[in-house]
Amino acid sequence: MIAFLRGSLFRKTTQSIIIDAGGIGYEVFIPLSTYYILPETEEKVSLHIYTHVRDDALLLFGFQTTLEKDLFLMLISVSGIGPKLALNILSGIGPQELIEAIASGDSVRMQAIPGIGKKTSERISLELKDRALKAIGDQEVSVPALAKGQENLIMDDALSALINLGYSARSGTMAIKKVQSLRSDIRLEELIREALKILS
Repeated sequence: MIAFLRGSLFRKTTQSIIIDAGGIGYEVFIPLSTYYILPETEEKVSLHIYTHVRDDALLLFGFQTTLEKDLFLMLISVSGIGPKLALNILSGIGPQELIEAIASGDSVRMQAIPGIGKKTSERISLELKDRALKAIGDQEVSVPALAKGQENLIMDDALSALINLGYSARSGTMAIKKVQSLRSDIRLEELIREALKILS
């Protein structure tokens, strides 16, 4: 069972990366929160790993922080949520905002994530609320500080949602900046909605 990987970043996309560790290339699926703080290719990278074993494949999922991995493990413990959907949830909302939404039972906030409907968000809130509250109160589980490129969490969350909907990072960023230039205090859901109007 692979739990941690350290090596050179051979290739990166918003969905997965390849880590060269000892001459072997490991493909690792990642959330956008991890992608944003990756180094440049050929530089050193270290990730916490979850190994998912299926009958036909062995898949690796990587996370920059233990909080991201803990949230991932919490999500896949919910009935009906597999690793790919859990990764999509982590890509659609920042780790801090996600754990706070779960702890407060804010299922409406989670419904803003592409692919998450009312029933799924309510199931997440119901099954994980106590664990999220415990994680927030546990001093060992700390919310990571903003990394370089993550100063604007609302913009990052909106961009990840647009990317998950099939738009490019460049066009999504342009649309978001245009909306924010008109309304600086806009909420995330409104930002995504207005950006989609521009893109369509």
